Amino acid sequence: MSIEWSQRLATASVAAFLALAGPAMAQGGLVPQRFFNDPVQPGGQASIEANTLTIDSQTDLITATGDVVYTYQGYTLRGDKLVFDRRTSDLTFEGYSYIRDPAGNVLEGQDLEVRDELKTGFIEALTITTYDGARITADSVEYDDALQTLLNNPTYSPCGECVDAEGRRIGWSVRATRFVQNNQDNSITIEQPTLEILGIPIAWLPYLWLPDASQSALSRVRTPTFDSTEQIGAKVEVPFMAYSSRYTDIILTPTLVSRQGFLMGAEWVQRFDAGSFNVKASGLYQTAPDAFAGEVGDRDWRGMIQTSGSFRPAQNWLVGWSYTTFTDASYLRDYLFDESDASQNSVYATYLKEDRYFDARVQQFRELGETITWDHQDRQGAALPNVRYDEIIRLGDGRGQIELTGRLLNIVRGDDYTTSPNGVTHVLGFEGNKTHVMGLAAWRDQWIGPMGVVATPYAGVRFDAASYDGESDHPLSPDSTSLFSLTPIAAMDVRWPWAGTSGSTVHLIEPTVQIAYRGSSEAMPGIVNDNAQSFVFDDTNLFSYDRFSGTDRQETGLRANVGGRYQVDFGGDSYIELIAGHSFHLAGTNAFNFDDPSQPGATDALAEDVSYGVLGAYAAFTPYLRAGGKVVVDSDYSEIMRGALTASLNVEGYTAGLDYFYEAGNANAGAPDDRHEIGATLGIPLMDYWRLTAGYYWDIAANTWLQTSAGLTYDDGYLMAGANLVMTGPTHHDPDDTRVTASILLKAPAGFTAGYSGAIAP
Repeated sequence: MSIEWSQRLATASVAAFLALAGPAMAQGGLVPQRFFNDPVQPGGQASIEANTLTIDSQTDLITATGDVVYTYQGYTLRGDKLVFDRRTSDLTFEGYSYIRDPAGNVLEGQDLEVRDELKTGFIEALTITTYDGARITADSVEYDDALQTLLNNPTYSPCGECVDAEGRRIGWSVRATRFVQNNQDNSITIEQPTLEILGIPIAWLPYLWLPDASQSALSRVRTPTFDSTEQIGAKVEVPFMAYSSRYTDIILTPTLVSRQGFLMGAEWVQRFDAGSFNVKASGLYQTAPDAFAGEVGDRDWRGMIQTSGSFRPAQNWLVGWSYTTFTDASYLRDYLFDESDASQNSVYATYLKEDRYFDARVQQFRELGETITWDHQDRQGAALPNVRYDEIIRLGDGRGQIELTGRLLNIVRGDDYTTSPNGVTHVLGFEGNKTHVMGLAAWRDQWIGPMGVVATPYAGVRFDAASYDGESDHPLSPDSTSLFSLTPIAAMDVRWPWAGTSGSTVHLIEPTVQIAYRGSSEAMPGIVNDNAQSFVFDDTNLFSYDRFSGTDRQETGLRANVGGRYQVDFGGDSYIELIAGHSFHLAGTNAFNFDDPSQPGATDALAEDVSYGVLGAYAAFTPYLRAGGKVVVDSDYSEIMRGALTASLNVEGYTAGLDYFYEAGNANAGAPDDRHEIGATLGIPLMDYWRLTAGYYWDIAANTWLQTSAGLTYDDGYLMAGANLVMTGPTHHDPDDTRVTASILLKAPAGFTAGYSGAIAP
């Protein structure tokens, strides 16, 4: 009988605390996962220790007193006195009680009662301490048959007492008059929550409702923000949840803009089991439109509408859309919604599996900026459609793999898109309609030969079909034309790694030779170049068969890449790695010696039969000091064409960094002047939790300062707050600008973070 009683006692006790913890609080939000929710199975092994165990047959009361310790399936219960009424099945902890769950969370309280098959429970003077140090307290907690958990006068503090070893206040906490959790839908109601930072109340709300307390729900809570610019003045944004449920959020965002008036925003978020979508709108009547004189923002009414969504209709599939429209192309930037230079509207469908990828989308690109009119938008191309397919078929049994790639790109552009830096024309897109279909099938394998030689053969064929309607009247535009090309590809990568040791030091030398042949003279199979306008030659793509960033360009002819890698590992996180080599054009058409109106990067590096030489160097000396650099020199080693160096030091909170960059001028690309810059950063820990940072960059070529910055940050592990000042010089890409930013971040050990970072002065 005693064993049966013990099992029931443990089950009842643990279940009571499981009910108090609540399912939503264990989903990775403020409180960590596995928070009093490990399952308890009947029939498990149980044990009880107490100074006295009394069974009263007349009252049917079983009483354990004096240092009661009960263990059951990883749960440990301690208390001064436990009373079990066999007639009513009531269980009572009288006086101090303590429970630790299998995850290490600790709950302490006074006078726990469980009655009527756990339909109602009550604890006075509750204290919950999680395994990672967070603490929840309440004057009392009730658990009722309406499946609600009610905490009266609760406090949440992620840092426990929030007092450090020196007796100083740290971190943050939230107090409220009442906390109600509905255990059916996991919703949370908080009455009169107050946020305290370093023990000082700084914010109060009369009421807050959340769909649940998980990390995903908490991340949807919008917080007030403050920004400022010269044209709009101070911007104070105070969002609030007008309606929220498991599937729907309605958020209203009234915003006061001191120089321009009242801006109103609203957002509708709709969630489904397989996805979600949102619709957002904002707008205002400007009281001082002349602040934007000479810009597209000089108008009375301004605003925007945005919508986006994504769904998973089937396994491995994702479909969705994103769309933004606005009164003018500067609204998003002027009112600090989006500081980027462009936006993209798209509808897409994506399939992703381990060895297969498919993506189809239609895309519209829009420029953003204070001088961008609707006429400027015509020069931005629309992709109707943009389709990509990739698949790897593993043959097994040492037979290698088949690689399949397909691409369909149709570009519609209403006007030519040209720029002329220093009088050199770059055509980024021609007016008209261009269609380009590309397919590539290839086989690749890897062989290990005598003496450890590693050979990787590659063979394939590429098919291209393209057409352009010739609508542009630009002098560099091609006429209306179609193009079909077939490119056989054969390549071999041979590496011979050598390894040696000297004590704990390991050396690796790996000479590498690549031979690649592309049997085509068509360097621009897309007719015009819309997707391969970025190019850099360095150690990262020295050993590559095709260095162009898109399918509208391709390498041609016979080319050899020769170089090697040296690495030495000293142990203890210390190493040096060097990568160096050249590329040689041996026969056929050199695709890098080709007139491309888009001027894609530094193609001069490969335009001759002997390429520029490239070197990459990377090193770590103990875990505290790291460095890296790249150098590109011309083919006869007479001039450095590009170089970069970076180094960082981090020792006991002290940090230092060095950055250096050099690029020789290239008049043919419209950049005749050298870029030559150097900069340093420094971080110094001050008194506890405080840190000072500073940075300074100098334009060596122009002999003037480029940028300077300074910042001060407080971080005690739970609260991070700081301010930063950045000033730019006359040759910076955003010249003669001064900006002050501030940030505050609340952190909890379970992974919850919330805060703000942004400009507070233009």
